[in-house]
Amino acid sequence: MKRKTKLIHGGISTDPTTGAVSFPIYQVSTYKQEGVGCHKGYEYSRTGNPTRFALEELIKDLEGGHAGFAFGSGMAAMTAVMMLFNSGDHVILTDDVYGGSFRVMTKVLNRLGIDSTFVDTSNLDAILSVIRPNTKAIHLETPTNPLLKITDIEQVAKLAKEHGLLTIVDNTFSTPYWQNPIELGADIVLHSATKYLGGHSDVVAGLAVVNSKKLAEDLHFVQNSTGGVLGPQDSWLLIRGIKTLGIRMEETEKNTADIVDFLQGHTKVKKVFYPGLETHPNHAIAKKQVRGFGGMVSFDVGSAENADKLLKKIHYFTLAESLGAVESLISVPARMTHASIPIERRAELGITDGLVRISVGLEDVEDLIDDLNQALE
Repeated sequence: MKRKTKLIHGGISTDPTTGAVSFPIYQVSTYKQEGVGCHKGYEYSRTGNPTRFALEELIKDLEGGHAGFAFGSGMAAMTAVMMLFNSGDHVILTDDVYGGSFRVMTKVLNRLGIDSTFVDTSNLDAILSVIRPNTKAIHLETPTNPLLKITDIEQVAKLAKEHGLLTIVDNTFSTPYWQNPIELGADIVLHSATKYLGGHSDVVAGLAVVNSKKLAEDLHFVQNSTGGVLGPQDSWLLIRGIKTLGIRMEETEKNTADIVDFLQGHTKVKKVFYPGLETHPNHAIAKKQVRGFGGMVSFDVGSAENADKLLKKIHYFTLAESLGAVESLISVPARMTHASIPIERRAELGITDGLVRISVGLEDVEDLIDDLNQALE
């Protein structure tokens, strides 16, 4: 089954009871049992809901895993995965990671005794230098948010297996349409499904896919025990959004290529960050492991003052948190998505006050380029 076909016919695409081609919203909390423990596969909707299960089966098929899990947000999905570990365990993470991921590791999970170290995961020696006897996993974000750094998933997964570690990959930016980490050796894949998978700025959700029966049993236990599940209405919205993922990603890719060309040639832009550029430090790795470079671009305009001037003049790019929607979005990571990261850490990573991040949408690309041009001028 080809990728676009799988988006529509993967998982449980029709209702087996009625034949409905749009899987129904099972807005239900509990289920009738014929006897104690004798039910039709569902007993309580925290444990399992038909609409949520249809979504979980769909993302499992799209990522090529053993089982999928749907949560109330991307951070809920990441937190559940981290709850597979115990107090005293250690996790290695990509340094240029989403601010919320940095925050939950350093301000919440650390209080439960789960330690973390952030390194440049594109450098295998850097990873090796921080592996400890109590290290349990390597968590990758590739491309990263917001500097679009690339990590070689296959090489890191190989290194992880040699040391008995799990490989976890946040696949939010690329989506399963462009990148499949499990095929490259990853054990767990995460998504903030709020972004490209939903695609319409109308749902908050998180997804996880695991590659083994053991991980599926363990993660389901955490999901059921902690209860951060996705509701049936949002599950249905996500299924609907995923059906058009392919055409959205392809159109976004075309728009982004033109915008990157424009930004590179503009005198007010100091630097452009995009893995599709041949000048990107790990362009060759990106080209090897993805089928498309995506719709996320960051560029530096030199200062916070210049960034603010840009934001005041922009029209078609909406100043907002999040990304991956049909409408183009713009943000200043240092003061928005990555504000929770200490200023010294941001400076070390290169997340400057003049760094602007855009999520390219589906508007006419000529309008988007004209909008950027007039705002920069």
